[in-house]
Amino acid sequence: MSRFPVKSGQLFLCIGDSITDCGRRNNLAPYGDGYVSLLRELVIARHPELAIRWLNRGIGGNTVVDLKNRWDDDVLREQPDWLSIKIGINDLHRTKDNQPTAVPPDTFRSAYRDILDRSKRAGIRNIVLLDPFYMSADTHGDSHRATVLKMLPDYIGIVHEMAKAYKTRHVATQALFERQMKYRAPNDFAPEPVHPYRLGHVVMANALYEAVCG
Repeated sequence: MSRFPVKSGQLFLCIGDSITDCGRRNNLAPYGDGYVSLLRELVIARHPELAIRWLNRGIGGNTVVDLKNRWDDDVLREQPDWLSIKIGINDLHRTKDNQPTAVPPDTFRSAYRDILDRSKRAGIRNIVLLDPFYMSADTHGDSHRATVLKMLPDYIGIVHEMAKAYKTRHVATQALFERQMKYRAPNDFAPEPVHPYRLGHVVMANALYEAVCG
């Protein structure tokens, strides 16, 4: 079994949008019922000797600009030892739809860089970045789903760029699901392309576990 580098007493904080939130602010508090809770349970099952503290700070509908605006209270104030960030699909959708709160790639890059700069200055050294993803096989024509898939590489590329520049751990979530979709239909993983079923969250939790193990 792989050595898990998070130590007893350390805080692991996960932040992002609805995919991270997963009900953690209502009757499913405090961890939600998505990949965050599954990762916690996986670690407990494999490493019962570890007393790790966990925080879920996902908020449905958030963009990276929203994260930037709440970073001090929801991340830096907590002084996490480990931090995972999963963001980007709302940024893309709002840009595609020309909404007032659109986050085009250049804005996405600058806001992402801001939160990582602030995290590094605060002494957070163990960071995992997860790519935004979209579970669809519709790559032809000008449908909504095909357009999202055409735009997605710009946002994924920025996350890859940040992971390299800041020397973080990284989960290539879209590539992970594309591999899965060679064998199973997208609808096996999500009722629509954005919000995974439990199986999709299991895939994410397992990948995040492996990324933390390095």
